[in-house]
Amino acid sequence: MRALCGAIITAGAMIGLGLTAMGIGTRYANYYHYTVRAPAEDKSAEGKAGDDKAADFLTREPDFEKSQVKIGDLDNPMKVCLTALVGTGLVGLAITFIGLAYHHHRRYHEHLHRSQQAAANPRLTV
Repeated sequence: MRALCGAIITAGAMIGLGLTAMGIGTRYANYYHYTVRAPAEDKSAEGKAGDDKAADFLTREPDFEKSQVKIGDLDNPMKVCLTALVGTGLVGLAITFIGLAYHHHRRYHEHLHRSQQAAANPRLTV
């Protein structure tokens, strides 16, 4: 029963981690780091006067290596959720494995007890 309870706790934590990952992905979907590339050399004189902002936007390229959101960049509620769910998952796994080990240990001693009883009092069948 202990192993089953630990497995249920772990499954709940894994579902929560999946939902947290979806939340982080939704929250930071538009987080890009841009690098400015060199503008083109062949600009015409009439396009240069009023299109400085548009030209600056067109010369930026997203840098996907720097666009990855690190755990330190997350906001604090997301960090708390992530930490709590990872901790809950680890505790659930520990309960599962310790409960399963205790279950096997108990069954082993029950088997020893039954085999000693069988040796002391053999069962006679007619």
